[in-house]
Amino acid sequence: MINVQRIRKDFPILSRRVKGKPLVYLDNAATSQKPKAVIEAIREYYQGYNANIHRGIHTLAEEATSVYEEARKKVAKFIGAAKPAEIVFTRGTTESINLIAYSWARANLKAGDTILLTVMEHHSNLVPWQLLSQEIGFKLEFINLTDDGYLEKPEETVRRVKPKLLAFTHVSNVLGTINLVKKLVKVGHEVGAMVLVDGAQAVPHFPVNVRSLGADFYAFSAHKMLGPTGVGVLYAREHHLKEIPPFLGGGEMIKEVHLRKAIFNEPPHKFEAGTPNIAGVIGLGTAVDYLSSVGMKEICKYEEELTDYALEKLQKVDKLTVYGPKELVSRGGVVTFNVEGIHPHDLATVLNEEGIAIRSGHHCAMPLHDYLDLTATARASFSLYNTVQEVDELVRAIKEAKKVFK
Repeated sequence: MINVQRIRKDFPILSRRVKGKPLVYLDNAATSQKPKAVIEAIREYYQGYNANIHRGIHTLAEEATSVYEEARKKVAKFIGAAKPAEIVFTRGTTESINLIAYSWARANLKAGDTILLTVMEHHSNLVPWQLLSQEIGFKLEFINLTDDGYLEKPEETVRRVKPKLLAFTHVSNVLGTINLVKKLVKVGHEVGAMVLVDGAQAVPHFPVNVRSLGADFYAFSAHKMLGPTGVGVLYAREHHLKEIPPFLGGGEMIKEVHLRKAIFNEPPHKFEAGTPNIAGVIGLGTAVDYLSSVGMKEICKYEEELTDYALEKLQKVDKLTVYGPKELVSRGGVVTFNVEGIHPHDLATVLNEEGIAIRSGHHCAMPLHDYLDLTATARASFSLYNTVQEVDELVRAIKEAKKVFK
């Protein structure tokens, strides 16, 4: 079992007060807080060896390149990639998905083809496909949901639609549903589809092995896994990266440039045009070190227990509705809910007066809210540094808010 009180000491922001109250940070699905080690790693880069990478042969450039590429190795090992060359650094999950949309999809899809998504997708795994479908003319189809928040007949739908690309989230950022990636990848490949998985809500919370899952592309963000903002990861099988064209053109992604043609670099550098977020990638490498030192299995177990406790307490609150799967084994540490008679924005405002940070709105999943006939929801989401006492504070504050709006 992890020592949550010891862990909390590693996160400076958790000691601050909001509205005179101790901060209770329950918006981890939006972004996680950062441990001192990550903050220090970024500071050390800028203070000690700030230089551009891959280009200079002076000491600072060589040091920066070494630490940057070491972070790539750490990420590859962390998610079980076959080799570091399968890890492309981007600005976030959104850019990782856009990279596939505007490199692989633009080169391989044509009018009349089909992409299969789900109605629970984050906008980042929906809008890029909408834009590209308007350009190319392929169709978008969707897997619907059951009443309790699971994908409805997903394998049957894949076989019926026979998409060229199957793209879906590993864990819903609204319902918390953990989708059965391995099964979906298998049936997707059986019908000849490429498979892309949005892992933004998965990688920070439980062990993920991309080779075992079998997806062709897997995307996630640093800032949801204790790392800095502005850094994302695209995992892709090496042979895919060799075959698909680059997303952006410029420096670093080339071997040779002539006036009328260029010869591109090898993956992953072919997809990392220009000066990257060097400090951010170094920070991500340190975040991986931190998560690994605690242990992803231990983090998963702790967060499951915390989520179970939160579900139990919240479901006892009168006129409060929780959305998503009822079985804990099928959901991540996201609890989305509504309180009858209180708009989620009003609830979040009242909770903020108690120092409690939750998210309200549609959580970048407006189509899912439309599907569920909801204008908005409130969401509490957990990380390894949250406690049962904070859950108790959340429940207490919700009950107080009910009195205010009665």
